Amino acid sequence: MALGTLRQYQPSWDRMWQGLGCLQADPALLPQLLARYAEPHRKYHSVGHLDACLRQFELLRGVADRPCEVQLALWFHDAIYDLGSHDNEQRSADWAHAALLAAGAGIATAQRAHSLVMVTCHDRRPLTLDQQVLLDVDLSILGQPRAVFEAYEQQIAAEFAAVPLAQRRVRRSAILQQFLDRPRIYHTDLFHQRCEAQARANLAWSIGQLAAAP
Repeated sequence: MALGTLRQYQPSWDRMWQGLGCLQADPALLPQLLARYAEPHRKYHSVGHLDACLRQFELLRGVADRPCEVQLALWFHDAIYDLGSHDNEQRSADWAHAALLAAGAGIATAQRAHSLVMVTCHDRRPLTLDQQVLLDVDLSILGQPRAVFEAYEQQIAAEFAAVPLAQRRVRRSAILQQFLDRPRIYHTDLFHQRCEAQARANLAWSIGQLAAAP
């Protein structure tokens, strides 16, 4: 990982750990995470996605109950991203849990962080405000301007290019429809106001594009 990238994130990384009640995490942890996000098979779930999430989170930092825990969960939510694996979130959550305990955080903090990462499976309702914040940040891409959203869809397609095209279109359409069918995509009032309408327009557009493709 480039030294410049490490320097970019180091100050906020250190403040996060101090906010968690830890003087310092394992010095190898930040380079390890950045190396994971730089893996070549990641076309969307990359350092770019991580950086976008961290930037979007700053809009909701004041809403979160425990902002440093949410920030840490964002760092770990796609730490493990092996295509074709069904336990990426579990392994990422376990890593976050272990890293917190190793840095001297309390068990309750480690367990909350584990639950935060697990909620990014998007198969369960968030039970806490911090889980709502985390999900809104993770899904903020859905409510970006059409050109940004279209680039995201192209990156997702590139990640799964090995899947037969017809199968990939059916699966992708089903995933997008699940979000569109929700009565409310975004949980926080701020992101509901900022992103909901655009997200619904983007999702409907993409589903239509997938259906119309030859």
